[in-house]
Amino acid sequence: MEKRRRDEERWEGTTKDKQFHEDGSSFQGRHEYKADYANVQETFSKGPIEANGVKYEGDLVNNVPTGHGTLTWRDGSTYTGEVLRGIRHGLGTYQCAKEGVSYTGQWHHGKRHGKGTVFYNKDRTSWYKGDWVMNRIEGWGQRRYPSGNMYTGEWRNNLKHGEGRMIWIMLGQEYAGNWQNGVQNGYGTQTWLVNAKEGAEDVRDNQYEGDFLEGRRQGKGTFYYAGGAIYTGEWRNDKKHGKGKLTTKMERVFECEFDDDVMIACLDENGAPPAFGGFPLLDYDPSIPVSDMDVNIDCILKKIPNRDSKTESELVRVVLLEKRTELKHIYRFYARLGRSSPPDDFVLMSCLQFWGFLKDCNIHHHGFTLKQIDSFIREEEGLAETCSPFTTMQLWKFLKWLVLVSYYIYGKDLLSKKHRLSDCISKMLMDDVLPNAMNVKGLLFRQPELTVEALKYANRCWEIFEKFCRIYSAPGANKSMTCRQLLRMFKDLRLYDHQLTTTKLIELISAENPDCSSQFQHFEFEVVFLEFFEVLLGCAELKSQQGSDTPGQCQDQNTSKSPNEEKSPGKEEDSTNKYSLGEMRSDELKIEEVKKLQLTENFKEQDDLKTNGTGAKEHQVQSRILTVQEFPNSCFLPAMDN
Repeated sequence: MEKRRRDEERWEGTTKDKQFHEDGSSFQGRHEYKADYANVQETFSKGPIEANGVKYEGDLVNNVPTGHGTLTWRDGSTYTGEVLRGIRHGLGTYQCAKEGVSYTGQWHHGKRHGKGTVFYNKDRTSWYKGDWVMNRIEGWGQRRYPSGNMYTGEWRNNLKHGEGRMIWIMLGQEYAGNWQNGVQNGYGTQTWLVNAKEGAEDVRDNQYEGDFLEGRRQGKGTFYYAGGAIYTGEWRNDKKHGKGKLTTKMERVFECEFDDDVMIACLDENGAPPAFGGFPLLDYDPSIPVSDMDVNIDCILKKIPNRDSKTESELVRVVLLEKRTELKHIYRFYARLGRSSPPDDFVLMSCLQFWGFLKDCNIHHHGFTLKQIDSFIREEEGLAETCSPFTTMQLWKFLKWLVLVSYYIYGKDLLSKKHRLSDCISKMLMDDVLPNAMNVKGLLFRQPELTVEALKYANRCWEIFEKFCRIYSAPGANKSMTCRQLLRMFKDLRLYDHQLTTTKLIELISAENPDCSSQFQHFEFEVVFLEFFEVLLGCAELKSQQGSDTPGQCQDQNTSKSPNEEKSPGKEEDSTNKYSLGEMRSDELKIEEVKKLQLTENFKEQDDLKTNGTGAKEHQVQSRILTVQEFPNSCFLPAMDN
């Protein structure tokens, strides 16, 4: 908690006719001076006077500091301005010697009162200008925070309260409207600023206009998407919840109903469900089923003899409908991973995110590798080549792939015991998906700040992965990469050194693949691109542990050491301003970030004066971002180029 500065003055001694009388002490905050006011006639004179190390130079009335003068305390702090009976009163400037705090403005009986400006640090990058009431910020004023964020508007009791406008510089966000006790409350407009590309025209911002409750969108409101779509309806806890109207950029209108940001009903202008399922913001695609729960599983049903295909398909649909809310939440969660965009945009899940989802659910712990599962899906879908990690899928396809995977890992056991296909998907949902989904593992998606940075290198690494798959694969065979070939690639690129050895590399590959236990399995273990990419990230962490004496070093076992490269401190940046995987955008902060922002940016002088843990955390994140950058920039990509 902030320890507030108290500038209270008091007299300890006797008085007569409301005047100081006899010996006593006058206190001013933690500073005091003593004087004898007994039997003093009203006289005017000039200082200086000094008592207990406190000096006063200026006007005296009856030997009492009154008029204009300067007080200097033993620690070097000073006040210069108007004084009334030893108390700061009128216009004046207080300068704290140790902490760099200064206040210039009006005083009333020793307290900041009226108009005034306070600077909270020596660099004067953190300040407040505006109204004060008895040492409290109250009225109208402007506050600049050390981060550069700015608030202009009304205050009460040191908190944003009333009409005001806040700009978050690093986050690229702006809010204008009502505040209550430091948070958005009432009616307001929040804007997520979209960085325009050079030469781009008609660039729009994501914007919400409507009701807020305790810092979150709640009540009635309208969201204007940067892509041109508009949603007007009910909100709860920052999410669309209840009934609303959705207008696409092509001006098609849908009456929708949402449950915790998940669309559960949708009718077009003719009162009919949209032909393209639960994604009315997307362009029409005739290949999409009428309902995103109606998945075509004919390819699997053909593998099950003596079964009623219609019944099997209907039972699978029933299982998916029962868990539709959870499945939609899971889909949207993984579709957002690695994206620094407003989450209310209708984004699609990529194959890279799907592989991450399978890993998080431990699907590859059933005796099958991710590559084997991926190959089975590709075969059933009639795809000749391995899917690009950036290929996206609609919700209905995600559900279809779940059914395919459930059949692949459970079908042999369950169907042989006269169970139905619906039992396979039900078992996988209950045993694997629902208990484990959204508990993010792995080096790529575990930390959002690093994910955005790492994905900047994903396209280039995918090209390299494809190239070596072609080099190492036999003519006519499916292009893939085994652990043996990955080890060979690192040797060909001369990436090994005393720290990064073949043993370490095998440990990185098999870290989350417990079924690969023998040396032979390690070597013949096939990897998907996600596993390949996370091996590179693991190498980056390994390299960063070599020590500060050899930063950025990358060498071959048979070559001399490269010259040391000194890391330059990284500039502060906010991952929410970066874009990846299709440059999707998002319209809201995480709740934890919003709470932290609101707590740290309320008027707290002590937090402005002392270094807190936030700076250390930002430094740690920045250090890890530099680690992610170092290996590809200094080792892996230069090795490929050479």
